[in-house]
Amino acid sequence: MAKYKNLSLSSQRLKYKLNIAFYLMLVLPLLVSIYLVSNYIVPRVGLKLDIRATILISIFIALAGFYVIKEVFDRIVSVSREAKLIIAGDINHRVEVEYKDEVGDLGEALNQLTQRIRSNMDELKGYGEKSTEINLEIHKRILILSNLLEISSLISRGDKLENILKFTVEKSRSLANSDAAYLFIKDEDSDTFSVREKVGTNSEHLLQLKLNRDDKVFNKLIETNQPLILDKENTLTEDLKKAFYENFKFNSTLAMPVNLKGRLVGILGIGNKSETILYRKNDRELLEFFAKQIAIAIKNDILTQRIRELEIKDPLTGLYNEVFIRNRLEEEIKRAIIYRRPCAFILLNIDNFQQFHKNFGLLQAEVTLKKIASLIRDSCTEVDRVARVGDNEFAVVLPERNKRQAKEIAEEIRKKIDLAFSKERDVNRKLTVSGGVSENPLDGVNAEELITKAKEALNFAKTGGKNRIGVFSQKL
Repeated sequence: MAKYKNLSLSSQRLKYKLNIAFYLMLVLPLLVSIYLVSNYIVPRVGLKLDIRATILISIFIALAGFYVIKEVFDRIVSVSREAKLIIAGDINHRVEVEYKDEVGDLGEALNQLTQRIRSNMDELKGYGEKSTEINLEIHKRILILSNLLEISSLISRGDKLENILKFTVEKSRSLANSDAAYLFIKDEDSDTFSVREKVGTNSEHLLQLKLNRDDKVFNKLIETNQPLILDKENTLTEDLKKAFYENFKFNSTLAMPVNLKGRLVGILGIGNKSETILYRKNDRELLEFFAKQIAIAIKNDILTQRIRELEIKDPLTGLYNEVFIRNRLEEEIKRAIIYRRPCAFILLNIDNFQQFHKNFGLLQAEVTLKKIASLIRDSCTEVDRVARVGDNEFAVVLPERNKRQAKEIAEEIRKKIDLAFSKERDVNRKLTVSGGVSENPLDGVNAEELITKAKEALNFAKTGGKNRIGVFSQKL
């Protein structure tokens, strides 16, 4: 059977088929030549040949040759048509290969080519997806680094600690697409940690949480200053997992210690409701950076507070500051009590100063504050102490002066300021002051009591029409 199959024309190569077709088509002109010879040349020499049957057979053979050529070219056209579909973009198209010849080899080559294109396309698609992931990761890293720089900027500008902590916790939440972020700060008088800042939907319950060394989830972090990781690879026992969820309302968390000179002062963490989250090394490193920024902010705030405590002068007016005047008042009261001498206190406030600031700007407001500070200082003796205790508020400590004498001094200051600004043509520039006076021991036996009573007298003067001095009495 194999022998006959090898003899089949369809199983032969294209070159062989074309050779057969060519030889078959040569039969017809050969037989025509024979016919002409036998009818016009041979009869003359007496030879008779009847070749009608031969001519018919020759025509049949020639037609068979034409058929073989047509079949070859049809298959070539078919492969060409299939190739055009592939060129048009249909790379999933496949050429049907019927026979193992040159045309079949061409179809098979096209199939292999499209398969390779498909593989390359899939590979490029994979690279594209990876590139997208890498670009997203790079963008995320840049955003986080930008946040870190912004936090550093807030710290360097001396912004309030509350603002820095809130901003840092908000930005920490972006790590690992977290549902919430939280910051525990150690209480000053105990080893308990309380929530200072939190962010995330439905995170109000975090404000009620307290942590200490007895907490079975955070105890290792508190004792060893090591990060806490709870995710799909780092799990808790069922009991602890349930207790943790009841408190925090999420199943996974990454928490970092906030250390100040090796001492644990806080815990910064992020949380996810998903149990399948996996915190990567990058997440841990970046959260650690945020924790270090918080530590720097806390340290900077402590140093700022110490500097303020050491400073005694207001940088704008050159007068004493509030910290100094409170301490000095306390000392003068103690001395007055020992020697049974009076000590008076004056509190002055510039009327309508906020509107003045709004109308004429910061620069003009600062010039005005310096002018008023100078007028107050010139009205006092070298024994008296004058301070700026607020944006537009001044205080005077008057040792050895009673309430009557203090009121006279306050009235003198009020009149000087009123006169100094009465020459202004613009009515909005005409400033006045109101004041309140209190005395030790009649109105208090410590600085806080005298300041409070002076404020009450000041408020009485304000509500009474401003540009006047109020003296504290029990009737106020």
